[in-house]
Amino acid sequence: MFTSNSFHNHPSTMSSSTSHFFLPSPFLRHRPKPPPKPKLLLPIRSASPDPVVADIAEKLTASPSASPHLQPLRDRSSRSLLSKSWPSTKDEPFRFTNTSFLRSSDPVPAPFSLSLSTPPSVFAGSIADLPKSHNISSYLDSDPDGSLGDLFSDLNAIAAPDVSVVYVPAGVRASDGPVHLRFGYGAVEGGGDAGRMPVSSPRVLVVVEKGAEVGIVEEHVGLGEGEEEDDGGRCCWANSVVEVVIEEEGKVRHSYIQSMPLGSAHTKWTFVRQEASSSYEFTEICTGGRLSRHSLHIQQLGPDTSTELSSFHVSRSNQIQDLHSNIVLDHPRGFCRQLHKCIISHSSGQAVFVGNVKVNRLAQQTDAGQLARTILLAPNVTVTVKPSLQIIADDVKCSHGVAIGDLEKDQLLYFRTRGIDEQTARNALLFAFGAEIVSRIPFEKFRKSITSEVQRVLESKQTPSL
Repeated sequence: MFTSNSFHNHPSTMSSSTSHFFLPSPFLRHRPKPPPKPKLLLPIRSASPDPVVADIAEKLTASPSASPHLQPLRDRSSRSLLSKSWPSTKDEPFRFTNTSFLRSSDPVPAPFSLSLSTPPSVFAGSIADLPKSHNISSYLDSDPDGSLGDLFSDLNAIAAPDVSVVYVPAGVRASDGPVHLRFGYGAVEGGGDAGRMPVSSPRVLVVVEKGAEVGIVEEHVGLGEGEEEDDGGRCCWANSVVEVVIEEEGKVRHSYIQSMPLGSAHTKWTFVRQEASSSYEFTEICTGGRLSRHSLHIQQLGPDTSTELSSFHVSRSNQIQDLHSNIVLDHPRGFCRQLHKCIISHSSGQAVFVGNVKVNRLAQQTDAGQLARTILLAPNVTVTVKPSLQIIADDVKCSHGVAIGDLEKDQLLYFRTRGIDEQTARNALLFAFGAEIVSRIPFEKFRKSITSEVQRVLESKQTPSL
């Protein structure tokens, strides 16, 4: 059984806005396997077709004192960079995302702060401190042939000074709270756009063994003065990678919060591998950054596997909020749900959502659904929504939907007739729109703080009245 439902909401007020919708054919040919990589590690500067990539890679390459556990990954990524150019809007994956201000900046390697809190029976720390009895080196590279990642994942691999490991032994259920990873980045004045750009490259590996359960809260914030006031004059670039391996019957609840300074950039890759009967629940809240680009790749590697993704973005003045997700189902009875929400409050704001779900031939009896909803609060806004279902199996239940518009007038009228002024009504409706996603963060302590941050952002001076 196959069902596909799509809906579009185009109110009359959309006439001054630009929107892009793409619902590609579900039947696509398999890409041929890439040719084998050369075995010799050549200097990046001598062979790269793009001198900008060569220069940035040379500046960011980790020092010899960096973790030796990452050396095979560095070697592979160095070779991969030989064939990569800086992404432009002519490249399909970056067609709607302009990264030129990063290209023109002067990158400088910069440290980052990491605060960790862990429940009992869970290890969290440097891979060098992990007991030797736990051999997880084979999990360190989710993209061994370089076919999944991009320039930014390769730059992280050569620049990361260490890898932080979250290790949950078989059968352990961490019910005393989540693992909290809080990354802080120091911003500088006047960086970006040919100025000095501090670049930090954190890398995390999460391994959840058979039957284990854990919650993870991953935060990325700016450090120093001016961050609470959304100081767009301060900038930094965080280029992070998180790899998650969930063994059979394991369960991970992962919350990702990005509230960096408005002059900063966050490029992030998340790779997830799920074994049979495992569960992965992911909640994403992004309100900060001049550029926020999250690439999320999830592979279901066994039957009866469950994946649930929820995301909420706010794009204000001169912000780009971008989520590219790719979910691959290869086994029977897979379950997948994705809900993406976004508010664009300024005409110079931009939002991008490209979500792909691929249901291969053996993934019979799959149940997959996508829904993307966006609220526009200003004229001449550009929003790109591209949900995609690629279905090769014939016994599936799959659907996707898109809705784009502004706040409904009858909803505002409901508040006004009860004596509530328009500004308060508007704030309440916007908050309720995002609260559906925020409420899915399973940890009350963090849910409360994120609720306050989202409310502050939505009520800020950059969110105009209707």
